Amino acid sequence: MAFLPETRLHLGAEAEVWSGSWMGKPAVRKLRRARAWRHPDLEKRLGYRRLLSEARILIRVKDAGLPVPAVWDVDLENGRIVMQRMKGRPLIELLRDDSKTKHELSLALRNSGAAVRLLHRMAVTHGDLSTNNILIDEDYNAFLIDFGLSAVEYEVERFGIDLHVMDEILGASHPNVTNAIDIFLEGYLNCDVDSGPIAELSGGRPPAASDVLKRLDDVRSRVRYHG
Repeated sequence: MAFLPETRLHLGAEAEVWSGSWMGKPAVRKLRRARAWRHPDLEKRLGYRRLLSEARILIRVKDAGLPVPAVWDVDLENGRIVMQRMKGRPLIELLRDDSKTKHELSLALRNSGAAVRLLHRMAVTHGDLSTNNILIDEDYNAFLIDFGLSAVEYEVERFGIDLHVMDEILGASHPNVTNAIDIFLEGYLNCDVDSGPIAELSGGRPPAASDVLKRLDDVRSRVRYHG
């Protein structure tokens, strides 16, 4: 790989992420980290399948015009993937920036909800939605990153869980932003209005935004009941 590392962005249990350049272009390299407690053969197979799935999903949704990084290089044997480095700052930073107006925060949240809905309309769940995994550029456009736990889905439950994770994070980490989840969901719901009928895909038709929001309410109720 012709990747030149510059700065380590993240070191987690599952992966190490570096920013740098690839063929002279701003890039990010993600290297899967082996889990020592797994048998080496099992770890290799799991890592291979997860990286392959991540690359395939990113390529699929990027080709459809969704706001996600382009995949530039993949090394399945060594668990590495090189992607386009997206412009912008994490939504978590923006929501904690006291210099931002209510209008600016609302625009970022609304566009974030729309970006997630565009992903769901492609029958893809993110699997790790958080304010860390959404980037906001200077025009308040939203971009989704970190698809290591993403999956192709058609059952409404998984989409509802995606939104519930965001609901929990906005409530716990950003209580200073009034009605943050409501603004986010407004963007999510309006995306169906703006984008028109949902296309029939190879596995069927993804659920409508209104159905996902109903399932979100069900998930919330179950969590409150069991909590």
